Amino acid sequence: MGRTNTGQNGSYKIVWVLLLLWQLGMAQDTKDIGTETVTVVRPYSPTISDASKLRSQPILNDSIVLQKKQINYSIFSVPVASTFTPAKGKASRVKKTPPPKLFNSYASVGLGNFNNALVDFYTSRDLNRGEDLLDVGFTHHSSRGDIEDAVLDTDFYNSKLDVSYAKRDRDFNWGADIGLGHQLYNWYGIPEGAFDQATIDGIDERQNYFNAQAGAHINLEESPFKKGKLLLRRFWDATESGENRVILEPTFELPITEEKLTIGVKLDYVSGNFKNAPLSSTTNLQEIDYSQLQLGITPSLLVLRDDLTLNLGARFVYGVDTENSDSNFYIFPAVTASYRLVDETVIAYGGIEGELQQNSYHGFVQDNPYVSPTLAIQPTDRQYDAYLGLKGKLLPNLSYNIKGSYSAENRKPLFFLNPQNLFRTDDKGYFYGNSFQVFYDDIRTLGFFGELNVDVNRNFTLGISAEVYDYDTETDNPAWNLPEVKGSLFMDYQIDESWFLGANLFYVGERQDLIQEITQNIDPAPFTANPVTLDSYFDANAHVGYRFNEQLSVFVKASNIANNDYQRWANLRVQGFQALAGITYKFDF
Repeated sequence: MGRTNTGQNGSYKIVWVLLLLWQLGMAQDTKDIGTETVTVVRPYSPTISDASKLRSQPILNDSIVLQKKQINYSIFSVPVASTFTPAKGKASRVKKTPPPKLFNSYASVGLGNFNNALVDFYTSRDLNRGEDLLDVGFTHHSSRGDIEDAVLDTDFYNSKLDVSYAKRDRDFNWGADIGLGHQLYNWYGIPEGAFDQATIDGIDERQNYFNAQAGAHINLEESPFKKGKLLLRRFWDATESGENRVILEPTFELPITEEKLTIGVKLDYVSGNFKNAPLSSTTNLQEIDYSQLQLGITPSLLVLRDDLTLNLGARFVYGVDTENSDSNFYIFPAVTASYRLVDETVIAYGGIEGELQQNSYHGFVQDNPYVSPTLAIQPTDRQYDAYLGLKGKLLPNLSYNIKGSYSAENRKPLFFLNPQNLFRTDDKGYFYGNSFQVFYDDIRTLGFFGELNVDVNRNFTLGISAEVYDYDTETDNPAWNLPEVKGSLFMDYQIDESWFLGANLFYVGERQDLIQEITQNIDPAPFTANPVTLDSYFDANAHVGYRFNEQLSVFVKASNIANNDYQRWANLRVQGFQALAGITYKFDF
């Protein structure tokens, strides 16, 4: 009974509490407080449910599954006595060929028949840990022997000293050099029996040439001014003739998109004086003065496209004859191209180029030392030289080069004999028809050239070349002293570490010259001229040597082995068979 009353009293208390809360809610302010929208955002958090693993070896309940059969086995071991003792392993070494020792100096001396002498010396010194380089070289070749049937002295000397200094830096290098030279030749080309002994004894046939020059160069890496060259030369002879030459050649490079624009600038000035008049004059009263200035610019664009290399350019030259107050403006092509048709096997190349070639007394003497000191010096207008060729390899060790060309040249210098002019009483004896003059002619030349080179191995090389030309002159004269056919063959063979030999042969075809004589007591003096044909000639030369060690070797050279008394120039026969033996020594200095 007591428990029942307590439960009823609790129920009454709950009812009273609910009534009180309802009264309080009714007593609140019934004013509308509006509506609000509340969005509850909960980030998505995916979970991975646990998965039960499959057994790696499921229980199979199959009546056809084979049961594994237990196998019992044993090893029957028998001891064996062994006497083998392994040796320690050792790696084998590859034998290296020691590099050849390099020496910075060498000297060579040789003597032979005709009193021929040869001296050659060279030394190179590294300074400042290889950043500076000093080179000194001296060469001398002379002969004091007589040539058969020559009535005048036939001696010659040729000596040259060169000293150069070069400086290397990270972004540029520069250098300077000086050179001194002396050449002695004789105008000995007088036919036997042409003059009596008294006249021959009174001829002073000796001529000396002297050369002094200085040069400089500079090359830059990161600069529009890429390189530059300078040459200063003084050339003179024993007849008081003298010549000055200045050449300045700066080069600029400018990148244009993927191509490169090169601008070459050139200043070339030559001036000189001959104390003697031309031999066409019966008197020697006037001198010959000459002065030529050239200012040129050559812009060119280099285009590289896979197998194609194309250089598009032109030369613009302003030439001034300051002695005669004459000037001309020239435009020449400067276009070259090469295209790789079949890798290294066939490469086609071609071009068309021209220039205003500056001629000089020094240059003519190097081509023909028997010229007279009475020359007319003019530049050659090489209007164009167009050529097309193929080069490459027929075999891995056989290379070839063939080319066809056609050129047009105005005022091309040609050599032929001076007239015999016995009116003259010059100090030197070059007016007996024994010296050469320069004759200028306009010439068109069609030429073909071909060569083969064989590298049998590292120790044996062989090469052969041939040239054929056809000349068309404006004066309808022959192209004086220019051969129509030339050929050559060379060979070098390193027999073993000690023995070596080499040979070269060359062939020169017929040339045309002109023998002239001025008739006395007639004014103006007419010329009696007779053309003459110089025979073709073949010359063979060889050398053989033996090395005792890295420093000492001996050699023997043979020239004109066939002993032909041919004429390189009219009336100037060469020495016969010549043999020269010598020794070469390398050392560090």
